[in-house]
Amino acid sequence: MTSDRSGTLSVGIGGLGAIGLPVARWLASRPPGLRLAAISARDRDRAAARLAAEGIAAPVVALGELAARAEIVVECVPAAVFDEITRPAVAAGRILLVLSAGALLDRLALAEEARRTGARIIVPSGALLGLDAVRAAAQGSIRSVRLVTRKPPGGLAGAPYLEQHRISVEGLTAPLRVFAGSAREGARGFPANVNVAAALALAGVGPDATELEIWADPTVTRNTHRIEVDADSTRFTMTVEGVPSAENPRTGRLTPLSVIACLKGLVDPLRIGT
Repeated sequence: MTSDRSGTLSVGIGGLGAIGLPVARWLASRPPGLRLAAISARDRDRAAARLAAEGIAAPVVALGELAARAEIVVECVPAAVFDEITRPAVAAGRILLVLSAGALLDRLALAEEARRTGARIIVPSGALLGLDAVRAAAQGSIRSVRLVTRKPPGGLAGAPYLEQHRISVEGLTAPLRVFAGSAREGARGFPANVNVAAALALAGVGPDATELEIWADPTVTRNTHRIEVDADSTRFTMTVEGVPSAENPRTGRLTPLSVIACLKGLVDPLRIGT
């Protein structure tokens, strides 16, 4: 049994980095209706040391053990170990919060498995805004969805697409477009950088029809995303300028706050938004 007699939902966090640690801190403050049940990480000794330094009491378990300890599993791990957390959670019928939305694009069969087991897969808004509007527009007809992402060059360094195409972002003095294509292609080439594109694609017209541009831009200090949507019900353009995390510039500070808001939405009696 993973919940206590008061009906409080237990939460397990996979990954203790720029997303997982702030969420763990918040859960350790004992918000109503939720409790921190366990943490998992690839380096369990390092994770235990970080928790001890923060004064957070929670067991550190193997990646695949979270589903046995928690009703809600928060995935915020590198794409390489995505399956180790998500597949057991779906098989056990858990509520699964997925931050690595790009990895989900090639694993949409998980949704069918969730239908069979009673699991729920939720992709938080993360660093993006306007997903409610995109989802609503998708109930009608959307003609086009375009996302233009601009990041400081250091936030894109090491991306597989850049290495495969021998694109250097070091020493840039002017913006450089490093990718133009579909959200699916972008998610594969920039797995740690453009989960926002994957979330947008899942909310709207799908990963192959969602257009994506990625710019390495030395003139910006924030991760900037501009969304353009044209539908039969609406037309809108939105821009968000996220402050990069000090720990990991690939992740915005808004992302862990989005997870916290999502968790609160699971237990709060009043929920705002679609």
